[in-house]
Amino acid sequence: MVVKQNPHRDDLGSLSSPTGHHELASLEGIEPQLAVSMLRSMILIRRAEERIADGVASGEIRCPCHLAIGQEAVAVGVAAHLRPSDRCFGAHRSHSHYLALGGSVNRMIAEIHGKETGCSRGMGGSMHLRDISIGLVGTVPIVGATIPMAVGAGLSLKMDGKDGVAVAFFGDGATEEGTFHESMNLAASLPSPTVFVCEHNFFSSHLHISLRQPASRLSRYAEAHCVPHCTVDGNNIGEMWKAAKTAVEFARAHRSPFFLECVTYRWRGHVGHREDTDVGVRRKDDLNLWKGRDPIRRCAETLSTKGVLSVSQLEKMELDVQIEVDQAWEFALSSPYPDDSALFDRVFAGGGEV
Repeated sequence: MVVKQNPHRDDLGSLSSPTGHHELASLEGIEPQLAVSMLRSMILIRRAEERIADGVASGEIRCPCHLAIGQEAVAVGVAAHLRPSDRCFGAHRSHSHYLALGGSVNRMIAEIHGKETGCSRGMGGSMHLRDISIGLVGTVPIVGATIPMAVGAGLSLKMDGKDGVAVAFFGDGATEEGTFHESMNLAASLPSPTVFVCEHNFFSSHLHISLRQPASRLSRYAEAHCVPHCTVDGNNIGEMWKAAKTAVEFARAHRSPFFLECVTYRWRGHVGHREDTDVGVRRKDDLNLWKGRDPIRRCAETLSTKGVLSVSQLEKMELDVQIEVDQAWEFALSSPYPDDSALFDRVFAGGGEV
């Protein structure tokens, strides 16, 4: 018997090609005011992260920062269907989730500067963001770590008789962790009203999915665990909004899980400010092509074509957002650092002496 080794199977179709899906965003069925609001949220995320990138480059920011520039539509599309009483969990690349949920840009940038006024009181930095008032329970940089937390939170909401859902944001690399599969299995078996949101940007750190997995489409894992699923263009805010609506409403109504695979692409390296080739694996030509699928441009041009947003209105929105980000930066710089005692008071229960 001759055993043949199967090559990597690219089963995402046109979604995996950087030359496709450059068309305008599909906003049918979305109220114009909501579409404008989502565009502003995406712009805020990008401008905030661009400012953070500048701070990393200049040395003003000294903690590791993982940027989601280019992926903004995923967070915004999902957040549009969530309530503050829902429970969301992020990973190391979660500035977008925090801001999309309505988090304070002042407090986020202050946190990245390690200041007392930060959302984690200066103790977490870029990868440990938290604001329970907007439903963000927390972000953790350990790959896959927050996925089982979300399943547990969903089960807790269900056992308390509430109609809330839990959401786990993670990248395609996390699907290679055992805890991801254990969590999917548990969520399907219990079941738990958990929405698994995979930001599929093809790279786990520096390795393309073709070097790590036998196939590109990650919804195959949902099929294996008997979890309803959807694969969507994560750079089309209209499609993201509709797919997220289906996912969240299903989890909320059926008290069971849903897997949402959002195909996207990050413009910066795995960590840091650079828009380079990511240790020789990611090609610059591919990045330039993927920029044609810019979710902000596609949304803005659709709104302009429909007569919803004029050039002057868009320019004013951009200016207002930039002012907000600049003011947040000044707020962070003028804020105090935590007192030295916080090293003990906020780590050990009860604080004080060890």
